[in-house]
Amino acid sequence: MQKSPLLQPTNSPSLMLKITVGMIGMFAFLQVYSIQAVLPVLMVDFSATEVQAGMIVGATVMAIAIMSPFLGMLSDAVGRKSFIVGALLFLAIPTALIAQSPSIGWMGLWRFMQGLSVPGITVVTIAYIGEEFEGSDLTKLMSFYVSGSVLGGFMGRFLLGHLHEFIGWRHGYYVMAVMTLIGALWVGKSLPSSRRFVANPNFRSALQTLGDHLTNRYVVTACLLGFCVLFSLVGCFTFINLHLANSPYSLSTGQLANIFAVYLIGVVITPLSTTLLSRFGSARTVRVAVMISILGVLMTLLTPLWAIVVGLAIMSSGVFITQAATISYIAVNVKTGRSLASGIYYMAYYAGGTMGAWLCGLAYARGDWSLTVWLLLLVQVLALLVASFGMIKTKRLAKSQSA
Repeated sequence: MQKSPLLQPTNSPSLMLKITVGMIGMFAFLQVYSIQAVLPVLMVDFSATEVQAGMIVGATVMAIAIMSPFLGMLSDAVGRKSFIVGALLFLAIPTALIAQSPSIGWMGLWRFMQGLSVPGITVVTIAYIGEEFEGSDLTKLMSFYVSGSVLGGFMGRFLLGHLHEFIGWRHGYYVMAVMTLIGALWVGKSLPSSRRFVANPNFRSALQTLGDHLTNRYVVTACLLGFCVLFSLVGCFTFINLHLANSPYSLSTGQLANIFAVYLIGVVITPLSTTLLSRFGSARTVRVAVMISILGVLMTLLTPLWAIVVGLAIMSSGVFITQAATISYIAVNVKTGRSLASGIYYMAYYAGGTMGAWLCGLAYARGDWSLTVWLLLLVQVLALLVASFGMIKTKRLAKSQSA
């Protein structure tokens, strides 16, 4: 079989491959958090409470958490590229059905269905990169993937917020579904097939690998960090919308969508995290990133809108660096059952997002934004403790077998 020009074992990944990996990350997360920009409108349309609004966000996240390890094992048995493309195609279906939601319950169901397909994109892509590349090339591609996911998180919120003002959120979801179909076609055409994938259809072997991962310090530490990362991100960017939609700010959906432009900072910062990882290692990088995130969350307690926006930018920058360092940490250090290891990580990661949507909803209902902030700070302090005492400190990432 002729080798793909995009993927040579001795060359650095091509620009086209970097773009394609970034596009996969973008389309994977285009739908996951888009609903945050229109939450205040949905609460009025469906007469929903703060907790119900949080659980609409959490429905997708919960499904991702449930499915991540199972799709990881299935992908280990059957392959990579076909899984990614198929998951993107499936994702477009519930995205279109959200537009038909007659109630908050039906919307939650379709949001849950969206989440069932996302691990087929995220988990399998990380496994694909980990198998086909190593060292600094692996880290570079991971940073492009995370940058793409950050861009997707921004684009989903930004587009749906503005689409609502022009055509309504229901028609806006039809547009989002078409965009996802386009993404599936792009990835099907541009992503090279795996060359280093070795199928492992033995379920008993997969269970053995699962047991090994659950006692692997690298995997467990990454899972704890992932839980804290998405708890903070979902909790913060879900309920800051309700805070800013109320007096004295009274922002519209379009204005709330513009707030998410702070996500674009992550597109720039995440590739730079490669340099930080190579120089300082994952443990030090994560500790600094979490402290930066804590500072950002505290700034959102200030009254001026500009200070809140700056705080969100600082907070999200710290989170994105932590995320990039954590997934690189697990990809570099886990050599067998990579897709399953990624699945376990994402199960913990999205479990954190689900808990963030629920617990922060309870906190906001009882104490508005100030109580929500203190809950976020508690979780970030936990992340700092995990990074300080759980991560194995090593030297340069590109030159070491561990991070």
